[in-house]
Amino acid sequence: MSDNIRGALFMITSMVCFAINDAIIKSLGGILPVFQTLAVRGGLVVLLLAILVMRSGWQVHKLGRRDRMILSLRALSEVGAAFFIVTALFNMELANMTAILQILPLTIPLAAFLFLGEPMGWRRILAISIGFVGMLLIVKPGGAGFNVYSLFCLAAVVCVTIRDLTARSLGAKLSSQEMSFFAAFGVFAAASLAAAFETWAPISFLAWTALLGSSVAIFFGYIVSVLAIRIGDVSFTAQFRYVGLITALILGYVFFSEWPDFYSLLGAGVIVGTGAFTIYRQRCMRI
Repeated sequence: MSDNIRGALFMITSMVCFAINDAIIKSLGGILPVFQTLAVRGGLVVLLLAILVMRSGWQVHKLGRRDRMILSLRALSEVGAAFFIVTALFNMELANMTAILQILPLTIPLAAFLFLGEPMGWRRILAISIGFVGMLLIVKPGGAGFNVYSLFCLAAVVCVTIRDLTARSLGAKLSSQEMSFFAAFGVFAAASLAAAFETWAPISFLAWTALLGSSVAIFFGYIVSVLAIRIGDVSFTAQFRYVGLITALILGYVFFSEWPDFYSLLGAGVIVGTGAFTIYRQRCMRI
């Protein structure tokens, strides 16, 4: 099995895991506060990852100053992504939130062009611009259906873009387990600090079960997402992010009776189409 095929399978698995996690977390909306949810789930994920890292050994002490700064930046971006995504989940439809996150295959090459100096032709710039028009169809700024929490999704996109770029920058210096551990620990520490200033709600047995299920899902999602980025060609594996949108549509319809309106579906289609074209052009540039 080639590295690209393995990377694609890892990406598909990670997208399904994250969609399941999102659906479980959404079910807790109105039951538990945001920071309490992040703190409890974060603690469980950190525990799982710590066991895994201790079995494979720690490598962080071998990092230089620059790489430790990159690792810290990745942890901070993970904190921001977790807060914005969970807050959006509590206040908007699952499929709409996931659809907005599908612009990541567009923002990552754009960020590489702006900050890393990677080449980008006019066709890809045009495709990215059209993709952002699709995003506006979902967000509907100024419209009657506008939800300010859609802006939280856009903030999450920025955070995840930074997270993915920094994961690639660290290369093989850290294991995927250890990289995931520090990201999860950052979320746990920040959420625990913030949760100290909010009133904690009692956690029922059903809520504990949901938090445990969410923790297991995001645990595997963390691991395989890093593997997908590090093993396969990003231009190939990124196109399989769209599996997350399909999964979110199914979960949203089955468990929350949600189905996006016509313009949201149209916007999602535009984003997927332009993202696929951007990935195709990126592959052509590398052949």
